[in-house]
Amino acid sequence: MRFQVGDRASYTQTLSEAHVALFVGAVGDTNPLHVDEAYAKRSRFGGRIAQGILVAGLISTVIGTKLPGVGAIYLSQTLRFLKPTYLGDTITATAVVKAVREREKGGCVLTLETFCENQRGERVIEGEAAVLYEEPQGGTP
Repeated sequence: MRFQVGDRASYTQTLSEAHVALFVGAVGDTNPLHVDEAYAKRSRFGGRIAQGILVAGLISTVIGTKLPGVGAIYLSQTLRFLKPTYLGDTITATAVVKAVREREKGGCVLTLETFCENQRGERVIEGEAAVLYEEPQGGTP
């Protein structure tokens, strides 16, 4: 598979109570901004927000399933959290190829611009990823 600068892929999901609850169960982040409506209403956000890393996880979905997809190995990811994501927000995570470096051993390393936008088109997260891509052995599962 060959990649070109400018290639892009996205994944969209509406974040719900269930997503936050499953994330809390998986990693233990019980910050009251995420789980306590009364507390969160008194905060600067005025209500519960999703964990930033939960939202950033949507970028991993793009990388692991779409661009480059199966065969991707995350090398690094930078993140800047720009705005909160509220429960019920619909987030679109996008990856755009900025650079492709072919490897002598096969495969390539992609530099990706990564970002998440809410349903109003506002960026809530932005960053950059480096991803090693190796063609899956035996084809795509």
